[in-house]
Amino acid sequence: MMSTQNPSIISHVSIGTNDYEKARAFYNVVLATLDINIIMEHPGAIAYGRMYPEFWVCTPHDGQPATLGNGFHMGFIALTKDQVHAFYDAAIAAGAICDGPPGPRPLYSDAYYGCFVRDLDGHKIEAAFWDEELAAKLQDH
Repeated sequence: MMSTQNPSIISHVSIGTNDYEKARAFYNVVLATLDINIIMEHPGAIAYGRMYPEFWVCTPHDGQPATLGNGFHMGFIALTKDQVHAFYDAAIAAGAICDGPPGPRPLYSDAYYGCFVRDLDGHKIEAAFWDEELAAKLQDH
């Protein structure tokens, strides 16, 4: 029997929250725009993914307040540019702060289209669409 290899390169990422119920409600709405769902949940911790529990939001296990990591951000794959906009709109409506509205970022690549927001705890999150057809054309030149 042939098994399918997990396409992810990271087992999972966890971010801390100081208000679990608000963070849970925020991510339920925002990640749904990218067809990302709850995979599992434990008291004070929830995991999201499409097939695997790749993104966790939880209260810190050590009981200390959650803090931000300078330079850290989490990027989610959008399947279309419309999903980038839906992610951004849902995040802003749910209380996120804009950290870069939807649009191209030629500095990254002409094939990149994304947005950045700060969640309710201040974590920087991104939704990005990668235009595979355009990327292939760019490589040919």
